[in-house]
Amino acid sequence: MHVQEDNEPYDQINVVPMLDLAYVLLVIFIIMTTASVQGVKVNLPQASDTPSLAKPKTKAITVTQDGQVYLDTYPVSMEELRTQLASARAADPELPVVIKGDTVVQYGKVMEVLDLLGQVGITQMGLVTQPAAK
Repeated sequence: MHVQEDNEPYDQINVVPMLDLAYVLLVIFIIMTTASVQGVKVNLPQASDTPSLAKPKTKAITVTQDGQVYLDTYPVSMEELRTQLASARAADPELPVVIKGDTVVQYGKVMEVLDLLGQVGITQMGLVTQPAAK
């Protein structure tokens, strides 16, 4: 067995601190990439390349295939949606809103939501789609 002298060079590198840093960076990366607009999972229509509309204060309105409307992840009636969006817009006049409509949802329900956004005075809005399959 060889005993290490104080003046001899090391023949191994201690990689434990580097692994600790790598794991911390990995956890931060995972948390940052999964932080997105909250909402209910629906089957989104496909479109060509579209810019990302997700911002930290973005509200997501989801219309499911059975016509239920959600604000972020909470089911709401149209009147509750109007009230909550009006109060959110009062806090932030440039409030961005995205609408996620299932591909089989009736067009009229999405038009009701768009009309409500116009009545509340929200102008920053977008429709969420999936990128086209290549």
